[in-house]
Amino acid sequence: MLSRSVSAHRKMTLRLCSPLAAWIFIILIPGLSEGGKLLVVPMVGSHWLSMKEVVQKLAERGHEVVVLKPEVSWHMGEKHKHAYTVKTYPGSTKLEELDDAFKVYLATHLKSKPFPLNILALYNISVDVFSTFFLQCKELFDSTETLQYLNQSGFDAILTDPVLICGATVANYLSLPSVFFMRGFPCNLHYEATECPSPLSYVPRLFSFNSDHMTFFQRVENTLIALLEQFYCNGYYRAAIQLSSEVLQRDVSLIDLLNSASIWLLRYDFVFEYPRPVMPNMVFIGGINCEQKKPLPKEFEAIVNASGEHGIVVFSLGSMVSEIPMKKAMEIADALGTVPQTVLWRYTGEVPPNLPKNVKLVKWLPQNDLLAHPKTRAFITHGGSHGVYEGICNAVPMVLMPLFGDQMDNAKRVESRGAGLTLNILEMTSKDISDALKAVINDKKYKENIQRLSDLHLDRPIHPLDLAVHWVEFVMRHKGAPHLRPAAHDLNWIQYHSLDVFAFLLAVVLLSLFISVKCCMFCCRRCCFKKGRKSKKSKTH
Repeated sequence: MLSRSVSAHRKMTLRLCSPLAAWIFIILIPGLSEGGKLLVVPMVGSHWLSMKEVVQKLAERGHEVVVLKPEVSWHMGEKHKHAYTVKTYPGSTKLEELDDAFKVYLATHLKSKPFPLNILALYNISVDVFSTFFLQCKELFDSTETLQYLNQSGFDAILTDPVLICGATVANYLSLPSVFFMRGFPCNLHYEATECPSPLSYVPRLFSFNSDHMTFFQRVENTLIALLEQFYCNGYYRAAIQLSSEVLQRDVSLIDLLNSASIWLLRYDFVFEYPRPVMPNMVFIGGINCEQKKPLPKEFEAIVNASGEHGIVVFSLGSMVSEIPMKKAMEIADALGTVPQTVLWRYTGEVPPNLPKNVKLVKWLPQNDLLAHPKTRAFITHGGSHGVYEGICNAVPMVLMPLFGDQMDNAKRVESRGAGLTLNILEMTSKDISDALKAVINDKKYKENIQRLSDLHLDRPIHPLDLAVHWVEFVMRHKGAPHLRPAAHDLNWIQYHSLDVFAFLLAVVLLSLFISVKCCMFCCRRCCFKKGRKSKKSKTH
């Protein structure tokens, strides 16, 4: 009788535990747990390449992810199946127009002009390029069907690269908590919008090309650049501010659009970036684009193996630049012929007539996998954050040829760490390129320094991709992160700098001093009056 009851109890326990175990199993498996709904508004071009990894992983974890993009864009044509949904909106911009705008932008940076004509030319072409992308954003808000879809979809949050402001405007329009994913803004906006202190004494501004150890005159230069930022940044974003004001039906500023972000996912870390103050809603995910090494395609494996003991050099100016003016290409070809290494050069332009035998031109190369190969001796790069971090992750010393944007500052950071050498692409000669390349290959200090940076960067508790996914899910679960928002956002300029407190304390000190002086004067008069009366009395007697 007792054995029957025990058996029945066991059966009942198994029946109860089986569903519970099944539910625990389902919850623990990524992709089978209950997910949220995320809207993604990316920036086209190379910026999408690292964001795509986050988007893909979020979709694989069971979230419904919708990527909103224009019909015409760079690097967003998907060749393979993906777990997220792509929603396109109509537009009048053609791919040829985007390509032409970028070619003019690049050509302007490759032309040498006297100061200040070079500054004005770069400013004007930057405004023109920004305006091209702002037009696409305007067409998004002109699409009634797209706006109706966005309003009815019930998204939990928005993930966006806000450099072109469109994603930030969409977030404000839909009143959604937002996660910003980016390298950084021009004009230091990512720090200003978060109320993050940026002391000019040791935090170099963008385009200053200074390190964090500045001389007196470099600090003067840094201060002047900070003063100029508010003028040229308003010029960059004038069309975006006007569009956002029309869409939101209220006057807005750049800071108004950006300071509501819940989390800022910033694509750098302090192995690469100079140490500086940060805010609690800033999360650093430098190296998020560094992938695990994969086997090389057969054609590349054959080239690498044939390089012998000298190894290879990887040369790429980024995903957006694959050809340069012939004169500059011939100078580079001359220099590459002076090293014994095999050079794999990603280049789609006209073949230089002086191309040496050790240089292999390719239209595409598996950059990370080549950099991870033990035979890779150096990396010639434009200094984009993706390429720089792949160089750091794989401990490959670099020769940097920055072209535009933040690339000059990125190159300065690598050079200041002793992990590479920077060349001015407008002024460099074949000898300069040859000397720099031989130096980073043959001088052991460059390899030692980049290896130290790599060891520091990879010594982390969590991969940047997992960290980014966590914080996006955090914002989706909690509808934002208001507990990380500092009270500085609610203070005006006078209150933030405590000028009213200083004025009050100064008034108290001055009043106290005034009262003290008056008291002293009063006491002196009393004393003098008493002495005068005594002297008069003595004279009368």
